[in-house]
Amino acid sequence: MKNLTINAVLAVLFLVTTSMTGCLSFGSVEFDECADPDDCLTIAFETKEDYQDKDENPQRLADEIGKLLGKDVEIYTVQGAASTVEALRFGHADIGFLDGGAAWLAWQNHGLQVLASEQKGDGRSYYEAVAVVHKDSDMAQADLDDDPNTDPFALMEGKTSCHTAALGSAGMLLPMGFLIANGYVEIVGDPDDIDSLRNTVTNHFSEDSSIPKSGIYYKYQGSLRCMAEGKGDIAFVKDLTLPTYCPDDDPQSWCFEGEFKSNSDYHTLSTNFGRAPGHPIMYNPEYMTEDEVVALQDAIFAMNQSDSGRQIIVDVLTTPGISVTNTTNHLGTYGVAIGGVPGINAYFNAAYSTDPERSESNMMMYAAIALVGVAAAGIVYWRRSNSA
Repeated sequence: MKNLTINAVLAVLFLVTTSMTGCLSFGSVEFDECADPDDCLTIAFETKEDYQDKDENPQRLADEIGKLLGKDVEIYTVQGAASTVEALRFGHADIGFLDGGAAWLAWQNHGLQVLASEQKGDGRSYYEAVAVVHKDSDMAQADLDDDPNTDPFALMEGKTSCHTAALGSAGMLLPMGFLIANGYVEIVGDPDDIDSLRNTVTNHFSEDSSIPKSGIYYKYQGSLRCMAEGKGDIAFVKDLTLPTYCPDDDPQSWCFEGEFKSNSDYHTLSTNFGRAPGHPIMYNPEYMTEDEVVALQDAIFAMNQSDSGRQIIVDVLTTPGISVTNTTNHLGTYGVAIGGVPGINAYFNAAYSTDPERSESNMMMYAAIALVGVAAAGIVYWRRSNSA
């Protein structure tokens, strides 16, 4: 019984320790390792515990890039944006995928750079944030008027706004950043607290403004539907929302109800609020040379041109393609566009915390607690068994 108990404790300890980030495996999936670590490209990738659909396995992406580069490529498992940034900062991985907010913060705080980006449905690596209104509204008429004294954005005050979510890029951060920075909207509350954003919206627009967390008015489709069904006067969305959900030939059932009889009854204001970047592929220039970056960009470009390569991109990254780009073109305007949003820097820092001391110490603390707890339980069980 004693040996059985000790073996059980050791087995549990092994499971606990090997489940930590940076260990040899992740769940039931194992990835190929480079034969020569000095001639290897490592991709930080947020993997699944199991790939029931083998086409989604990122090993396919690694193998294809490796074939085009003429070198081994391996997957380095990460768990979210913060660990991706850490892997790039300290050279554990050469490249990694981040969303727009995390990428912008990693560039600003740690000097990480962009070499490529996912594509949107129309082939762009970004989308524009826009406001959609009814064609007969005073905002639409002001937008179409040549009189410089008529300003559609000034006329938004007091209207009921429809947003995609509390912190959506095109549906909240970009338009509010534009309106605040250009003096149309005054911040209500602490300018360094992201929680002030909701009060700022409802104070400037309406208490009835839609800022959903879920439901039929959530995200891009929901914001446009909110306005189409008469719940709001303005829909803040991305520029592809209207043609995607309300084309004249195959519209959603809610598109042309009430005052909206056709697509032409909608009016998109001519000035957009800025670009929301697609998810970029980032690297650390401290660990990758310019020649290595160019070689990888050439490989990505070649992959994007072949049918088989694009299919791997679709299957693994769930995006129609990858565009080669750079940091300035991809992220340069994003931070400026959202800079007026109250507490945005603090929010991103909290959301994508990359404090190595905190993350490492927390990981070790949690692991230590787990190990002590398991060991203590084993000792108690052993004592009870021997005293029985």
